[in-house]
Amino acid sequence: MASASSPSPLAVTVQFVLTGIVWGASFLFIAVALTGMTPAQVAGGRLLFGAVALAAVVALRRERMPRSPRVWAHLCVLAVTFCTVPFLLFAWAEQHVSSGLASIFNATTPIMTAIMAWAAFRVERLRPGQLIGIAVGILGVVVIIVPGAAADIGGSTVAQIALLGATACYGFSLAYMRRFLGDAGLSGVAFAFGYIGPAAGLMVLLSPVILAEPMELTLPVVGSIVALGVLGTGLAYVWNQNTLRAWGPTRASTVTYITPVVGVTLGILVLGERLTWNEPVGAAIVFLGILLVQERVRLRRRARA
Repeated sequence: MASASSPSPLAVTVQFVLTGIVWGASFLFIAVALTGMTPAQVAGGRLLFGAVALAAVVALRRERMPRSPRVWAHLCVLAVTFCTVPFLLFAWAEQHVSSGLASIFNATTPIMTAIMAWAAFRVERLRPGQLIGIAVGILGVVVIIVPGAAADIGGSTVAQIALLGATACYGFSLAYMRRFLGDAGLSGVAFAFGYIGPAAGLMVLLSPVILAEPMELTLPVVGSIVALGVLGTGLAYVWNQNTLRAWGPTRASTVTYITPVVGVTLGILVLGERLTWNEPVGAAIVFLGILLVQERVRLRRRARA
Protein backbone atom coordinates (compact mmCIF):
# COMPACT_ATOMS: atom_id res chain seq x y z
CA MET A 1 0.00 0.00 0.00
CA ALA A 2 1.36 3.39 -1.03
CA SER A 3 2.13 5.92 1.64
CA ALA A 4 0.59 9.35 1.68
CA SER A 5 3.77 10.82 0.23
CA SER A 6 4.08 8.34 -2.64
CA PRO A 7 1.96 8.17 -5.80
CA SER A 8 -0.87 5.66 -6.01
CA PRO A 9 -0.42 2.58 -8.25
CA LEU A 10 -2.65 4.22 -10.89
CA ALA A 11 -0.60 7.43 -10.74
CA VAL A 12 2.62 5.46 -11.16
CA THR A 13 1.20 3.69 -14.22
CA VAL A 14 0.13 7.01 -15.74
CA GLN A 15 3.58 8.49 -15.07
CA PHE A 16 5.25 5.46 -16.65
CA VAL A 17 3.19 5.89 -19.83
CA LEU A 18 3.80 9.66 -19.85
CA THR A 19 7.54 9.08 -19.53
CA GLY A 20 7.55 6.79 -22.56
CA ILE A 21 5.46 9.24 -24.58
CA VAL A 22 7.57 12.28 -23.64
CA TRP A 23 10.89 10.56 -24.25
CA GLY A 24 9.58 9.17 -27.54
CA ALA A 25 8.36 12.63 -28.58
CA SER A 26 11.73 14.16 -27.71
CA PHE A 27 13.10 13.08 -31.09
CA LEU A 28 10.30 14.97 -32.83
CA PHE A 29 11.03 18.02 -30.65
CA ILE A 30 14.70 17.86 -31.64
CA ALA A 31 13.82 17.66 -35.34
CA VAL A 32 11.49 20.67 -35.14
CA ALA A 33 13.93 22.71 -33.01
CA LEU A 34 16.66 22.09 -35.60
CA THR A 35 14.64 24.02 -38.19
CA GLY A 36 15.59 27.24 -36.37
CA MET A 37 18.56 26.35 -34.18
CA THR A 38 21.97 24.69 -34.47
CA PRO A 39 22.62 21.32 -32.76
CA ALA A 40 24.60 23.07 -30.00
CA GLN A 41 21.76 25.54 -29.43
CA VAL A 42 19.25 22.68 -29.21
CA ALA A 43 21.42 20.82 -26.69
CA GLY A 44 22.03 23.98 -24.67
CA GLY A 45 18.36 24.98 -24.71
CA ARG A 46 17.09 21.61 -23.53
CA LEU A 47 19.66 21.51 -20.72
CA LEU A 48 18.84 25.05 -19.59
CA PHE A 49 15.06 24.48 -19.46
CA GLY A 50 15.54 21.04 -17.93
CA ALA A 51 17.78 22.44 -15.20
CA VAL A 52 15.30 25.21 -14.42
CA ALA A 53 12.42 22.71 -14.17
CA LEU A 54 14.37 20.35 -11.91
CA ALA A 55 15.64 23.24 -9.76
CA ALA A 56 12.04 24.26 -9.17
CA VAL A 57 11.11 20.72 -8.09
CA VAL A 58 14.18 20.48 -5.83
CA ALA A 59 13.29 23.81 -4.20
CA LEU A 60 9.61 22.94 -3.73
CA ARG A 61 10.44 19.56 -2.21
CA ARG A 62 13.37 20.99 -0.23
CA GLU A 63 15.53 18.16 -1.47
CA ARG A 64 18.96 17.72 0.07
CA MET A 65 21.86 18.28 -2.33
CA PRO A 66 25.27 16.64 -1.84
CA ARG A 67 28.04 18.37 0.15
CA SER A 68 30.85 15.98 -0.66
CA PRO A 69 33.36 17.24 -3.27
CA ARG A 70 33.81 13.62 -4.36
CA VAL A 71 30.12 13.26 -5.19
CA TRP A 72 30.10 16.57 -7.07
CA ALA A 73 33.17 15.50 -9.04
CA HIS A 74 31.40 12.33 -10.17
CA LEU A 75 28.24 14.31 -10.99
CA CYS A 76 30.30 16.66 -13.16
CA VAL A 77 31.62 13.64 -15.07
CA LEU A 78 28.01 12.61 -15.67
CA ALA A 79 27.17 16.16 -16.76
CA VAL A 80 29.51 15.61 -19.71
CA THR A 81 28.96 11.92 -20.48
CA PHE A 82 25.25 11.63 -19.68
CA CYS A 83 24.05 15.03 -20.93
CA THR A 84 26.33 17.32 -22.92
CA VAL A 85 27.97 14.85 -25.32
CA PRO A 86 24.96 12.59 -26.11
CA PHE A 87 22.59 15.57 -26.43
CA LEU A 88 24.99 17.16 -28.94
CA LEU A 89 25.37 13.89 -30.84
CA PHE A 90 21.62 13.28 -31.07
CA ALA A 91 20.95 16.84 -32.24
CA TRP A 92 23.75 16.73 -34.81
CA ALA A 93 22.72 13.30 -36.10
CA GLU A 94 19.09 14.31 -36.62
CA GLN A 95 20.26 16.73 -39.28
CA HIS A 96 21.03 13.67 -41.40
CA VAL A 97 18.63 10.92 -40.23
CA SER A 98 14.94 10.80 -39.39
CA SER A 99 13.65 11.35 -35.87
CA GLY A 100 12.10 7.86 -36.00
CA LEU A 101 15.44 6.23 -36.78
CA ALA A 102 17.08 8.20 -33.96
CA SER A 103 14.47 6.84 -31.54
CA ILE A 104 15.20 3.29 -32.76
CA PHE A 105 18.90 3.72 -32.08
CA ASN A 106 18.10 5.09 -28.63
CA ALA A 107 16.64 1.67 -27.81
CA THR A 108 20.18 0.21 -27.87
CA THR A 109 20.88 1.93 -24.52
CA PRO A 110 20.20 -1.19 -22.36
CA ILE A 111 22.64 -3.20 -24.49
CA MET A 112 25.29 -0.48 -24.22
CA THR A 113 24.72 -0.35 -20.46
CA ALA A 114 25.21 -4.11 -20.13
CA ILE A 115 28.44 -3.94 -22.14
CA MET A 116 29.84 -1.07 -20.07
CA ALA A 117 28.77 -2.55 -16.73
CA TRP A 118 30.39 -5.85 -17.66
CA ALA A 119 33.49 -4.88 -19.65
CA ALA A 120 34.44 -1.39 -18.48
CA PHE A 121 33.46 -1.18 -14.81
CA ARG A 122 33.16 -4.83 -13.78
CA VAL A 123 30.04 -4.13 -11.74
CA GLU A 124 28.01 -6.87 -13.42
CA ARG A 125 28.63 -10.38 -14.64
CA LEU A 126 26.91 -11.54 -17.78
CA ARG A 127 25.70 -15.07 -18.31
CA PRO A 128 26.05 -16.82 -21.68
CA GLY A 129 22.46 -15.99 -22.66
CA GLN A 130 23.10 -12.30 -22.00
CA LEU A 131 26.27 -12.36 -24.10
CA ILE A 132 24.22 -13.90 -26.89
CA GLY A 133 21.72 -11.05 -26.40
CA ILE A 134 24.50 -8.50 -26.92
CA ALA A 135 25.53 -10.29 -30.12
CA VAL A 136 21.92 -10.31 -31.32
CA GLY A 137 21.59 -6.60 -30.56
CA ILE A 138 24.75 -5.86 -32.54
CA LEU A 139 23.32 -7.88 -35.44
CA GLY A 140 20.19 -5.72 -35.32
CA VAL A 141 22.30 -2.56 -35.52
CA VAL A 142 24.17 -4.00 -38.50
CA VAL A 143 20.86 -4.71 -40.25
CA ILE A 144 19.84 -1.08 -39.72
CA ILE A 145 23.12 0.49 -40.84
CA VAL A 146 24.58 -1.69 -43.60
CA PRO A 147 21.95 -1.37 -46.38
CA GLY A 148 22.12 2.42 -46.22
CA ALA A 149 25.91 2.41 -45.90
CA ALA A 150 26.20 0.32 -49.05
CA ALA A 151 24.38 3.02 -50.99
CA ASP A 152 25.70 6.08 -49.13
CA ILE A 153 28.81 6.20 -46.97
CA GLY A 154 28.31 9.90 -46.33
CA GLY A 155 26.36 11.87 -43.72
CA SER A 156 23.65 9.31 -43.00
CA THR A 157 26.06 6.53 -42.06
CA VAL A 158 28.26 8.84 -39.99
CA ALA A 159 25.12 10.14 -38.23
CA GLN A 160 24.04 6.60 -37.35
CA ILE A 161 27.49 5.95 -35.89
CA ALA A 162 27.10 9.19 -33.90
CA LEU A 163 23.78 7.88 -32.54
CA LEU A 164 25.55 4.75 -31.37
CA GLY A 165 28.16 7.00 -29.77
CA ALA A 166 25.37 8.78 -27.90
CA THR A 167 23.85 5.55 -26.57
CA ALA A 168 27.35 4.35 -25.66
CA CYS A 169 27.65 7.53 -23.56
CA TYR A 170 24.35 6.64 -21.88
CA GLY A 171 25.56 3.10 -21.23
CA PHE A 172 28.88 4.36 -19.84
CA SER A 173 27.12 6.85 -17.60
CA LEU A 174 24.60 4.37 -16.19
CA ALA A 175 27.38 1.92 -15.36
CA TYR A 176 29.45 4.80 -13.92
CA MET A 177 26.55 5.73 -11.64
CA ARG A 178 26.36 2.18 -10.36
CA ARG A 179 30.12 2.01 -9.79
CA PHE A 180 30.78 5.38 -8.13
CA LEU A 181 27.48 6.88 -6.98
CA GLY A 182 25.51 3.94 -5.65
CA ASP A 183 25.93 5.27 -2.11
CA ALA A 184 25.29 8.97 -2.82
CA GLY A 185 22.16 8.95 -0.66
CA LEU A 186 20.27 11.39 -2.90
CA SER A 187 16.69 11.34 -4.10
CA GLY A 188 16.16 10.75 -7.81
CA VAL A 189 15.22 14.38 -8.41
CA ALA A 190 18.22 15.78 -6.54
CA PHE A 191 20.47 13.26 -8.28
CA ALA A 192 19.21 14.27 -11.74
CA PHE A 193 19.59 17.96 -10.97
CA GLY A 194 23.12 17.21 -9.72
CA TYR A 195 24.31 16.40 -13.25
CA ILE A 196 21.82 18.32 -15.41
CA GLY A 197 22.54 21.55 -13.52
CA PRO A 198 26.33 21.46 -14.14
CA ALA A 199 25.72 20.42 -17.76
CA ALA A 200 23.49 23.47 -18.24
CA GLY A 201 26.13 25.62 -16.55
CA LEU A 202 28.77 24.32 -18.99
CA MET A 203 26.58 25.25 -21.96
CA VAL A 204 26.01 28.72 -20.48
CA LEU A 205 29.78 29.19 -20.25
CA LEU A 206 30.02 28.23 -23.92
CA SER A 207 27.13 30.51 -24.90
CA PRO A 208 29.35 33.14 -26.62
CA VAL A 209 30.33 30.43 -29.11
CA ILE A 210 26.95 28.69 -29.23
CA LEU A 211 24.99 31.91 -29.77
CA ALA A 212 27.34 33.17 -32.48
CA GLU A 213 25.10 31.46 -35.04
CA PRO A 214 21.73 33.17 -35.63
CA MET A 215 18.51 31.53 -34.48
CA GLU A 216 15.06 31.60 -36.07
CA LEU A 217 12.79 31.44 -33.04
CA THR A 218 9.42 30.60 -34.53
CA LEU A 219 6.60 29.39 -32.30
CA PRO A 220 7.14 25.69 -33.21
CA VAL A 221 10.88 26.00 -32.53
CA VAL A 222 10.40 27.70 -29.15
CA GLY A 223 7.61 25.32 -28.15
CA SER A 224 9.74 22.30 -29.08
CA ILE A 225 12.82 23.41 -27.14
CA VAL A 226 10.75 24.28 -24.06
CA ALA A 227 8.93 20.93 -24.20
CA LEU A 228 12.21 19.11 -24.81
CA GLY A 229 13.76 20.74 -21.75
CA VAL A 230 10.92 21.03 -19.25
CA LEU A 231 9.29 17.69 -20.07
CA GLY A 232 11.94 15.46 -21.65
CA THR A 233 14.93 16.65 -19.62
CA GLY A 234 13.03 17.76 -16.52
CA LEU A 235 9.71 16.36 -15.35
CA ALA A 236 10.14 12.99 -17.08
CA TYR A 237 13.04 12.30 -14.70
CA VAL A 238 10.69 12.80 -11.76
CA TRP A 239 8.09 10.45 -13.27
CA ASN A 240 10.74 7.87 -14.09
CA GLN A 241 12.08 8.01 -10.53
CA ASN A 242 8.59 7.41 -9.13
CA THR A 243 8.20 4.40 -11.41
CA LEU A 244 11.65 3.12 -10.46
CA ARG A 245 10.84 3.27 -6.75
CA ALA A 246 7.42 1.67 -7.12
CA TRP A 247 8.22 -1.06 -9.66
CA GLY A 248 11.97 -1.60 -9.39
CA PRO A 249 14.58 -1.19 -12.15
CA THR A 250 13.61 -4.20 -14.25
CA ARG A 251 9.98 -3.26 -14.82
CA ALA A 252 10.77 0.46 -15.02
CA SER A 253 13.30 -0.18 -17.80
CA THR A 254 10.51 -1.40 -20.09
CA VAL A 255 9.96 2.26 -20.98
CA THR A 256 12.69 1.48 -23.54
CA TYR A 257 10.07 -0.39 -25.55
CA ILE A 258 7.65 2.56 -25.64
CA THR A 259 9.94 5.35 -26.80
CA PRO A 260 10.84 3.98 -30.27
CA VAL A 261 7.19 3.22 -31.04
CA VAL A 262 6.20 6.78 -30.12
CA GLY A 263 9.21 8.28 -31.91
CA VAL A 264 8.61 6.38 -35.16
CA THR A 265 4.85 7.02 -35.12
CA LEU A 266 5.24 10.76 -34.55
CA GLY A 267 7.93 10.98 -37.22
CA ILE A 268 5.59 9.39 -39.77
CA LEU A 269 2.42 11.28 -38.77
CA VAL A 270 3.88 14.74 -38.09
CA LEU A 271 6.99 14.95 -40.25
CA GLY A 272 5.99 12.58 -43.05
CA GLU A 273 9.04 10.37 -42.52
CA ARG A 274 9.31 6.97 -44.17
CA LEU A 275 10.73 3.71 -42.91
CA THR A 276 12.84 1.47 -45.09
CA TRP A 277 12.45 -2.30 -44.68
CA ASN A 278 15.67 -2.74 -42.71
CA GLU A 279 14.78 -0.24 -39.95
CA PRO A 280 11.81 -2.08 -38.38
CA VAL A 281 13.49 -5.46 -39.03
CA GLY A 282 16.69 -4.27 -37.35
CA ALA A 283 14.67 -2.75 -34.50
CA ALA A 284 12.91 -6.06 -33.90
CA ILE A 285 16.27 -7.85 -33.72
CA VAL A 286 17.58 -5.19 -31.31
CA PHE A 287 14.51 -5.67 -29.09
CA LEU A 288 15.13 -9.41 -29.07
CA GLY A 289 18.69 -8.72 -27.97
CA ILE A 290 17.42 -6.47 -25.17
CA LEU A 291 15.03 -9.19 -24.00
CA LEU A 292 17.93 -11.65 -23.84
CA VAL A 293 20.25 -9.19 -22.08
CA GLN A 294 17.59 -8.37 -19.47
CA GLU A 295 16.76 -12.11 -19.22
CA ARG A 296 13.10 -11.60 -20.01
CA VAL A 297 13.64 -14.34 -22.57
CA ARG A 298 15.93 -17.23 -21.67
CA LEU A 299 17.53 -19.75 -23.96
CA ARG A 300 16.64 -23.31 -23.03
CA ARG A 301 19.47 -25.61 -22.21
CA ARG A 302 19.48 -28.93 -23.97
CA ALA A 303 18.68 -31.66 -21.48
CA ARG A 304 21.44 -34.20 -20.97
CA ALA A 305 20.60 -37.76 -21.81
